[in-house]
Amino acid sequence: MTVLPPHHVAVIMDGNGRWAQARKLPRSAGHKQGAEALRTMLRACPKLGVKHLTVYAFSAENWQRPQSEINDLFGLMRYYLKRELAELKANGIRLHVIGDLSRLSEEMRQQIRDAERETAGNGDFDFTVCFSYGARQEMAQAARRMAEDVAAGRLAPDAVTEETLEAYLYTAHLPEPDLLIRTGGEKRLSNFLLWQSAYTELYFTDVLWPDFSEADFAEACRDFSQRERRYGLTV
Repeated sequence: MTVLPPHHVAVIMDGNGRWAQARKLPRSAGHKQGAEALRTMLRACPKLGVKHLTVYAFSAENWQRPQSEINDLFGLMRYYLKRELAELKANGIRLHVIGDLSRLSEEMRQQIRDAERETAGNGDFDFTVCFSYGARQEMAQAARRMAEDVAAGRLAPDAVTEETLEAYLYTAHLPEPDLLIRTGGEKRLSNFLLWQSAYTELYFTDVLWPDFSEADFAEACRDFSQRERRYGLTV
């Protein structure tokens, strides 16, 4: 059975460091080239029928990396928020940044809020960046917030359903991913969208993220379109 193209694609952008190492370049060069690959993917989404793109930019575990690399990643984030804002607005792209943003500087949080506000009126496409994000941490935070609402009498315990929990997640504004792509040859989710990906189709490729092209993206979508999604049901 042929299905429609994936409307929501999630991506674990893996391989920036190895790409740079293979070229005897600093890791920051890999991250910069990875940002260019992301721009290519964003531009390809409308051609492929993708309406939502969610990317894993900086995980909760990435805080353990060397401070110099963290600084490079944050600098890149600030740079692209400023550089790409006009293009996001021009192309009808609504930006969301999700994760534990309390660990970011106030300056960076304000820049994120400004970018989200300036693109809030766009309705053609959702671009969600997971930054300082971890799925287990997300679920724990959702559970805490639900517990607070129960304790305050705003939520009855017997009213808690799967849909209730989903409303407390960072991704409440999004449908579940249809397709999750991981580049770089690894085959695991690495604490990314664990709840949301229960019935997501997974696609793994050895291509390092900075080399991931529009043709690679189209191939992942073609692979998806040939799968039969059963959602746990037998035929």
